[in-house]
Amino acid sequence: MGIYLSAPKTEKFSEDGENDGLRFGLSSMQGWRATMEDAHAAYPNLDASTSFFGVYDGHGGKVVAKFCAKYLHQQVLKNEAYAAGDVGTSVQKAFYRMDEMMRGQRGWRELAVLGDKINKFTGMIEGLIWSPRSSDSNDQVDDWAFEEGPHSDFSGPTSGSTACVAIIRNNQLVVANAGDSRCVISRKGQAYNLSRDHKPDLEAEKDRILKAGGFIHAGRVNGSLNLARAIGDMEFKQNKFLPAEKQIVTANPDINTVELCDDDEFMVLACDGIWDCMSSQQLVDYIHEQLRSESKLSAVCERVLDKCLAPSTAGGEGCDNMTMILVQFKKNIQSTASAEEQSPELKEAETDSKPEESESK
Repeated sequence: MGIYLSAPKTEKFSEDGENDGLRFGLSSMQGWRATMEDAHAAYPNLDASTSFFGVYDGHGGKVVAKFCAKYLHQQVLKNEAYAAGDVGTSVQKAFYRMDEMMRGQRGWRELAVLGDKINKFTGMIEGLIWSPRSSDSNDQVDDWAFEEGPHSDFSGPTSGSTACVAIIRNNQLVVANAGDSRCVISRKGQAYNLSRDHKPDLEAEKDRILKAGGFIHAGRVNGSLNLARAIGDMEFKQNKFLPAEKQIVTANPDINTVELCDDDEFMVLACDGIWDCMSSQQLVDYIHEQLRSESKLSAVCERVLDKCLAPSTAGGEGCDNMTMILVQFKKNIQSTASAEEQSPELKEAETDSKPEESESK
């Protein structure tokens, strides 16, 4: 079976929701790809004052993306930094925690449950049907004990996933990104990137890859992975003398924090299946155009997916899985920040210069 289907799967999974401060719509579509490896999470009420949105684009299998969609937001809530009000540190720790949780017997079992086939290319077990005994069930999300068993030495999946998440608490927006999924905000019709695509040829990424003993060939890490940061991909994280953030491929996210103001209209989280076909500004312009006649946000997302879908697999662009979340800010946001005060920070992100990293180590 090839990488593409003979005809695209255009059925879509779509959803809408809202709270007092925002409304959202999302849609995902398998398209021409032989399997669907995207996943997403949308929790407008993660807690009383916080919303969480995330897109996860898997490669080499879908299990890591599904694992992140199931657990990453839980780990953000659990981290002690979150209770102290430090959202940036809590989400950074949650990215690292995904890699830790996927190791060992319990990680192996969970990945096996989330998968539905054996991936012949990576060796990742995605097909084991696991029927836990009642004594195996554990509904406590706060406890992830290391379990002894036949797969206790499981070092984690060789497949991986991007992760781009946006957390809104009151007027603060925190974006964390590892990989080439992207978050963009529209302010007075202008698109500003709130994340940076982590490609191997970026100077900072190249420097880390080479220092960790890796190499770049044809724009790919060790000739295989076209991303410099990702969750999973444990084969690139085997140097026992280096911390997690200095491995050939790292889950360490860029963190970008902005204060929302009344000029902010909406933000978009999307996997690269969208960004391969449209620039950030093109997508913002298209959404503005659609919102004049369509109030249902998931319907706007569906139109974007259809617009990006290639008529054939000849060119490559428009042939990927596609997932998009559109979050529209309600105008009753009480903000003391003005657009003028915020524009330098957003312009920095827009010009693809390095977003500010979290100060936590």
